[in-house]
Amino acid sequence: MNDDVSFPRPEFRVIKCLVVTAGVMLVTAAVLHLMGRVHWCECGNWTPWSWDIWSQHNSQHLIDPYFFTHVLHGIVLYVLLYGLGKSGPLSHRFLAAVLLEAGWEVLENSTLIIDRYREATISLDYYGDSIANSMFDIVACAAGFLLAARLKPSHSVMFFLVTELLLVLAIRDCLTLNVVMLVRPIDAIKQWQMAL
Repeated sequence: MNDDVSFPRPEFRVIKCLVVTAGVMLVTAAVLHLMGRVHWCECGNWTPWSWDIWSQHNSQHLIDPYFFTHVLHGIVLYVLLYGLGKSGPLSHRFLAAVLLEAGWEVLENSTLIIDRYREATISLDYYGDSIANSMFDIVACAAGFLLAARLKPSHSVMFFLVTELLLVLAIRDCLTLNVVMLVRPIDAIKQWQMAL
């Protein structure tokens, strides 16, 4: 019996994951393009980051403060998909997380969610992500998933909480507040956030 045929080498799984992830990202970029999303910030500024959440550059460059919430998406998805680990390799859960994040990027850039963000959250001038920003959000989620896979559970929880706290201190927003305000807005939170 040839063991190489029955049990693929770990390097093969890594390459396969990278190829499938790239494919998912290409399909997602194509869908976002068909939805009318811009490829990059229309202002023409090629700086890879934008830290001002109140500017037209937010969600238009590769990295912005919300990049870190997508890292947290990866940690949350690692936990939610943990049960699948008993029936298959980590690579399957990783690809499931990438697919779920790609699905969120498409949904997040739909008129339904854009309008919801604009009416219920502090993102009054949000008109959707650029395709480049969405691609880096998927990369951030993948990085968060892999980080959670390497850390002890208690360290993942600590990383999550510290990141949330730092975001609240920096921009008065974080993943938890973002979800709360998107699902069931609280006017007092919105007023506090807008006082920045």
